[in-house]
Amino acid sequence: MKGIILHGGHGTRLRPLTHTGPKQLLPIANKPMSQYCLESLVDAGISDIAIIIGGIGSNKVQEYYGTGENFGAKITYVNQDHPRGIAHAIRLCKEFIGNDKFVVFLGDNILKKSIVEYVSKFKQTDATASILLCEVNNPTQFGIADVKNGIITKIMEKPKNPPTNLAVTGIYLLTPTIFGIIDRLKPSWRNEYEITDALQMLLQEGHKIIYNMVTDYWKDTGTPQDIIHANEVILRSTEPYFHGIKEDNVSTMGNIMVGEGTIIKNNSKIIGPVIIGKGCVIDAASIGPNISIGDNSKLSKCSIENSIIMSGCNIDGDFKIKNSIIAFNSEITMTDNTDSKIFLLGEGTKISL
Repeated sequence: MKGIILHGGHGTRLRPLTHTGPKQLLPIANKPMSQYCLESLVDAGISDIAIIIGGIGSNKVQEYYGTGENFGAKITYVNQDHPRGIAHAIRLCKEFIGNDKFVVFLGDNILKKSIVEYVSKFKQTDATASILLCEVNNPTQFGIADVKNGIITKIMEKPKNPPTNLAVTGIYLLTPTIFGIIDRLKPSWRNEYEITDALQMLLQEGHKIIYNMVTDYWKDTGTPQDIIHANEVILRSTEPYFHGIKEDNVSTMGNIMVGEGTIIKNNSKIIGPVIIGKGCVIDAASIGPNISIGDNSKLSKCSIENSIIMSGCNIDGDFKIKNSIIAFNSEITMTDNTDSKIFLLGEGTKISL
């Protein structure tokens, strides 16, 4: 089998974080979210992978993943000139796929469970497609499957009156039959070729679609709140380690991951789950819970919880940050202000208060 990771789109709901690069490279627990997709495919024995790129910062995707050799994969890059929908992106990979079955992974979807079981089942079945369904509280925001007696009867995109709360997750197991279906699709009201429309056409034409229920964690990370929540979940399940230096008067508790060359200085407090990258300095600061801090960042005197601080940041001042995402190489300095702050800062932002 082969794999496809969708890495395009504008990420409008995540601006300004996505003004300088694709949302799928935004880090969750100090790792780009699309890397979780890649590792999931490789873990399932799928190493021949196409990554669909397009839009702002697509060159950064190629710079990060390269040939795929460092990730146990062989990567082919496919350009999508404009966001025209998931089905359109899949169709661009027809030559790459050939006659193989394949797995499509949306690069902003985080699935905690391994897909090994799903892939193995699909290899052995005569089904044309297999989808993963997950119960959600807001079904009008997703593609939805209507299931009766264990059989999918209808698939629809963001219905106003959803018949079920079973969302179609961003992981699809498909056969090349889908390409002929996509060729006959018409654009939706938002001028995109919808994968849900293609799946519904498969059903209408008598093709077999099977499904599995996702009962573990799945998140479509479309908003800052989604990313922060996914960060917390991943951190809680990460094996703790400490490769840095901790001075004597430091308080630590919970699940903590600290990279090489990082110094936790006196009068600091770390409450897990927390991950701190390499080469960081934590100086008389309170960090956690639910915090990711990227490499080469310096945090002094501040208190931070439930947030993501990316690499190269400098935060200095006696104030509290919560529920925030602060992008690469940002700087915040503040004096005589102890109020809590919430930030959504794009790359290179500098704030002095």
